[in-house]
Amino acid sequence: MCRWIAYKGDPLPLEHHVTRPRHSLVSQSLAARESTASVNGDGFGLGWYGEHEEPGLYREIRPAWSDENLLYLCRHLRSHLFFAHVRAATGTPVTRQNCHPFASGRWLFMHNGFIGSWQRLRRDVEGLIADELYPSRQGTTDSEAIFLAILSRGLAGGHDNVDPLAAVMQTLADIGAVLDGAPFRFAAALSNGEDLYAFRYAANDEANSLYLQETSSGVAIVSEPIDGEQTRWTSVPRNHAVVSRGTKPVQVVPLELGPRATRAA
Repeated sequence: MCRWIAYKGDPLPLEHHVTRPRHSLVSQSLAARESTASVNGDGFGLGWYGEHEEPGLYREIRPAWSDENLLYLCRHLRSHLFFAHVRAATGTPVTRQNCHPFASGRWLFMHNGFIGSWQRLRRDVEGLIADELYPSRQGTTDSEAIFLAILSRGLAGGHDNVDPLAAVMQTLADIGAVLDGAPFRFAAALSNGEDLYAFRYAANDEANSLYLQETSSGVAIVSEPIDGEQTRWTSVPRNHAVVSRGTKPVQVVPLELGPRATRAA
């Protein structure tokens, strides 16, 4: 399983969370403690928000521990909201297009998990992607397909009246309807540059680990504690979401999945 970190708060260099801590994301790429795969060497990526509405993106197929560019980028890039991800592939090729995070318009997404029997279910899941969004699909992962399916619930058009939390829950319900008993793990983060959402969900399987920490400077959500101290972090309950909207207090809310929609909007 992959490892990732999402941060929202006071602008700071990415190295404070990605490369410098004792159990940083780079350390986790070599020796993860709460993953079925202790080594996550199938590429890595950074996504961050700065002066533009759309996020910056850097993705590489080399392991995080072997790319000196990552150290320099994390030292000099400052952001109020950023994602970082190290990948352990689950059956799809190691290509830049398959590395996380994924970006579309102002939206940024990354995922730790998988849809079991992906080759059998791929066509059904990709059918949840709206026709106008499908041409933007660049890779072959289930993760990117899930992201585009979420955007197809009305987020891609920039409609402010569409609740991202509801869009994710509807997508999870749609995927659940086609699983036919296959396992599905979904530990993911989603952002529009202002708000941050994170999810810990599973169907027909155990849920991947996810932790939350709030400080005076901001909120960090991680696959496993970057300081190695679990007592300083709050475990996100299974089938719950972390919601950080604007300057409002962070909430942890249950995922309430509705009935399946017939097709992408």
